[in-house]
Amino acid sequence: MLRYHVGMDETLIAAPLRSNLAEYTVSELSRALKRSIEENFAYVRVRGEISGYKRHSSGHCYLVLKDSDAVLDAVCWRITAMRLGIKPEDGMEVVCTGRLTTFPGRSKYQLVIETIELAGIGALLKLLEERRRRLAAEGLFAAERKKKLPFLPEVIGIVTSPSGAVIRDILHRLSDRFPRRVLLSPVAVQGEGAAAQVAAAIEGFNRLPEGTPGCGAAPRPQFNINLVVEGNRQKHGVQFVIAVGAPSGHSQE
Repeated sequence: MLRYHVGMDETLIAAPLRSNLAEYTVSELSRALKRSIEENFAYVRVRGEISGYKRHSSGHCYLVLKDSDAVLDAVCWRITAMRLGIKPEDGMEVVCTGRLTTFPGRSKYQLVIETIELAGIGALLKLLEERRRRLAAEGLFAAERKKKLPFLPEVIGIVTSPSGAVIRDILHRLSDRFPRRVLLSPVAVQGEGAAAQVAAAIEGFNRLPEGTPGCGAAPRPQFNINLVVEGNRQKHGVQFVIAVGAPSGHSQE
């Protein structure tokens, strides 16, 4: 406690205590923190749950990564967002790779995302199960919606990559067992835009009158399996079979 005595010099009361600590302005401290954070966390992998996902009209994506104790703002710029292997959704547990950047004027920091991947097989299975339950609740798997496949169809439409092993294997098996006329609608089978291409190709087959010698698929918009399901929700004239295979040289358990 500072005691005041009569006659004491008042300038001594107001004098600050001297210290060996360096004195910063707010701007100097903010810039120093920015350098420290951005140099030490220039490339990081962060695991968390997506929340508040929004895609701006500019194409940039904004979201929050969270766990039980903290949240981290994150952004994915338009060009990077176009190359993402998955479509982010709220509640999805992911691992994001990127760099931390700061906003000195607002004492804020965020993760600039470069890649997003599901956080292991558990997260993938959880996502698939949630989608299965939602689609089942909508009646999309009801027995009455299914059509009996023809025994030996005269024309078979195939939606796949024109250069992969899949189309070569299908054509080889057809040639060996029962040669049939084949219409190929070439699409990307993975990555950004794949689901929309598959859905558009199926819709193109549905628009073909019986016996048409070509495939008039609609212009392809942007892999979100919901697009493929939604593309087949309506009444369609063709029956379709989905085939999922393992990479060449690998067995599928």
